[in-house]
Amino acid sequence: MSGAATRGGPSVAFWQERFASQRTPWDRGAVNPALAPLLEAGQLPAGARVLVPGCGAGYEVETLAAAGFRPIGVDYAPTAVGLTRARLAQAGLDAEVIEADLLEWAPSAPVDAVWEQACLCALHPDLWVAYAQRLASWVVHGGTLVLLAVQVERDGRREGRIEGPPYHCDVNAVRALFPADAWDWPRPPYLRQVHPAGFAELQIVLKRTAA
Repeated sequence: MSGAATRGGPSVAFWQERFASQRTPWDRGAVNPALAPLLEAGQLPAGARVLVPGCGAGYEVETLAAAGFRPIGVDYAPTAVGLTRARLAQAGLDAEVIEADLLEWAPSAPVDAVWEQACLCALHPDLWVAYAQRLASWVVHGGTLVLLAVQVERDGRREGRIEGPPYHCDVNAVRALFPADAWDWPRPPYLRQVHPAGFAELQIVLKRTAA
């Protein structure tokens, strides 16, 4: 985690304190309700290796493992990694769970899909380009990126302020991060889901079209 001292935005200590003190308002206490319909619709191929960056307490890692996928949960905070591993153990499930900085880590082999619901919005926007480039390099040709783009309508945004986490994931910024010459974009409107914490998520499913 050598990048923690120089990277912008929240540090590993910030996230560790939040998980350790259970001050995690983004945590629904259950799996994201968007996941089951996507699995039922076959948006993720059976048995796929699915990266879950910023896996938090591991609800999605558990659900994917139980459904026969091969999830890889990665989180910056040791407590989050511990929660995910404990959840899997309690359910009698096995999955790869890694404590790492995603701006320094890389999977051992490309993944078939990414479930991105919590990492982009947790990273300071200064780091988004680097993260998006790394993520794109990890997904196989034809692979899937399920992006739940967090929408946080704070007043400061009108004045150009960068406020978070979670940071507002404007769809125009997201299109610049995942450009159409490398990703197949579906036509809007995108399904919007309100989060209990007061923000919302735009559900955007992208396909990798270029190496």
